[in-house]
Amino acid sequence: MKLFFSEAQLAHRPTQYMVHGRIVDPFENPDRATTLREVLEAQGLTTTDPGDFGRDPILAVHAGHYVEFLESAYDRFMELPDHGPEVLPNVHPYRGAGIDLEERGKPRTTGILGQAGWYIGGMSCAMMDSTFKAAYASAQTAIAGAEALLAGERASYALCRPPGHHAYADRASGFCFLNNAAIAAGVLRNHFSKVAIVDFDTHHGDGTQAIFYTRGDVFYGSVHTDPTSYYPHYAGYADETGAGPGEGANHNLPLAPGADDEAFIDANQRLALAVQAHGAEAIVLSAGWDAHRDDPLSKLNVTSDAFARIGDIWGKIDLPTLIIQEGGYSLAAVSEAAPAFIAAFRSNAAE
Repeated sequence: MKLFFSEAQLAHRPTQYMVHGRIVDPFENPDRATTLREVLEAQGLTTTDPGDFGRDPILAVHAGHYVEFLESAYDRFMELPDHGPEVLPNVHPYRGAGIDLEERGKPRTTGILGQAGWYIGGMSCAMMDSTFKAAYASAQTAIAGAEALLAGERASYALCRPPGHHAYADRASGFCFLNNAAIAAGVLRNHFSKVAIVDFDTHHGDGTQAIFYTRGDVFYGSVHTDPTSYYPHYAGYADETGAGPGEGANHNLPLAPGADDEAFIDANQRLALAVQAHGAEAIVLSAGWDAHRDDPLSKLNVTSDAFARIGDIWGKIDLPTLIIQEGGYSLAAVSEAAPAFIAAFRSNAAE
């Protein structure tokens, strides 16, 4: 199994993250990728630079004006008097009255403060001078993983950092700037008639869901912590099943805080059955290790053993599978969970 990763992904080094009203050191930092690369190489995965497949696969998912904002935001923000060290929003629009994220509307405001509030969904997406470079490289990593499947690989691992599943078509949120899983699914969809994205990060992938919510050709299934009082708060509920042609192609399985291994494993098994029923020909796994009970953001009681057991589940499905890195913020926990998953997956998947 090839492990795709670019050193450029380490260039994003934010210094600010607001959680519970406090500015703290960001949990999403380069050490995550470095640690994951080391433990995955120890499993026998070979690291390959993804190369550059250009912007077309990104623009097939994200609005062009949003990508332009990401590329120019830092330089424009630094022109403000008394600016801080990174781009952070301090005002947000009301999204009602006909304003819809899925319409990819370009804001009328031309100022950097107004645009930052329009395009950045919270205080977890601080942007520095190399953020766009890292996010672009992360997307290329996902594209390379998808291309490997199209070239005949049974499975590949895209070590994407920054992660992507909270990124909307035209909004950054939850540490995410470009939606790597959605971009990869788009590449696969050009070859396969139906693709499934399965997300077992402890947070619901609200950006991914929104991108495909009205489409029936891309199934989105997620097991995650109940969003009633947990990020992303506004999406991830069981009654969100898709709309229009996408009705029935969206499947959310929220877990109550404190849910254990058996609940987590059962939800993954149910999603595996749903993927098969949908008729998917390829799978993108949005793999977050932050459901682990030792993760600083976790409210679940999931152990490393559960990740081995769900690796067994997904490895047994005989479909081309791209594993895309999402969350996981305890270095100790990811050092156990990721290898446990990969070892079980590979023991069941004929590579």
